[in-house]
Amino acid sequence: MTVKLAVPSKGRMMEQCAEWFAARGVTLARRGAEREYSGAVEGAEGVDLVLLSAGEIPRELAAGRVHLGVTGADLVRETLARWETRVEALAGLGFGRADLVIAVPDAWVDVDTLDDLDMAAADFRAAHGHRLRIATKYHRLVREFLRAHGVADYRLVDSQGATEGTVRNLTAESIADITSSGETLRANHLKILSDGLVLRSEATLYRSRAAQLEPEDDRAMAALLETLGLG
Repeated sequence: MTVKLAVPSKGRMMEQCAEWFAARGVTLARRGAEREYSGAVEGAEGVDLVLLSAGEIPRELAAGRVHLGVTGADLVRETLARWETRVEALAGLGFGRADLVIAVPDAWVDVDTLDDLDMAAADFRAAHGHRLRIATKYHRLVREFLRAHGVADYRLVDSQGATEGTVRNLTAESIADITSSGETLRANHLKILSDGLVLRSEATLYRSRAAQLEPEDDRAMAALLETLGLG
C-alpha cells in the first residue's frame, strides 16, 4: 500500500494545486495520456497521485479510499454530515476562495437581513399560497444556516448551474450560491443580505480519518507532511 493523495483532475484548481505543492518541493505529474486519471508524486517517497473531480474527493476521503485530498471546504461541509469526525482539515491552501451567500433581488428594498427575509417569506406565502423558493445546490449548508437564524417559511429548489439566473427566469425568488467577486450577482440584479454569509470557502488539504496505513506508509505520510511544512 502507498499513501494516496487526491487532487482535482482538471481546471484552474488543479494548476494552483500543483503550484502550491511545487513551491514546497513536491511535484505532481500526470502519468500517461491527458485523459488518464493517475499520476506520480516526485519529491515524496511512497505517495501516489489520484486525479478526481473536486466533488468526488470528499466521498473518497470519508470512505478511506484516499488518505489525503485537496478540495473546497464548501464541498466537504455540504457532502459530509458531521464532517469533522470523518476528515481532518490540515491546511487552507490560499486559492479557490469563494463565499457561500444568500442573495435576493435588488428590487426588495426592504429586505437587507435574515430577519427581513423571514418576514418577506411569511408575506410571500400569505400572498401566493406557497413558500418562497431559494435556489441552491448547497442544501445541507443552507438549511442548517437558515434554521440557526430562525428563517422557516421557505423551500429549497435544486440548482446545479446558472443559479444566479433562476430569479430572472422565475424558478426561484432568492438564491444561495458561491461567489468570489459578486459580479455575476450584480449582473443579475441580486444583492447579498448583510448577514447572509453562510460559509467562507477555499481549497483545503484534508486527511481521511478512516483510511488505514501500514507502518511504512505512516512514515511516508509523516515525511510528506514534514516536507509540506505541516509535520
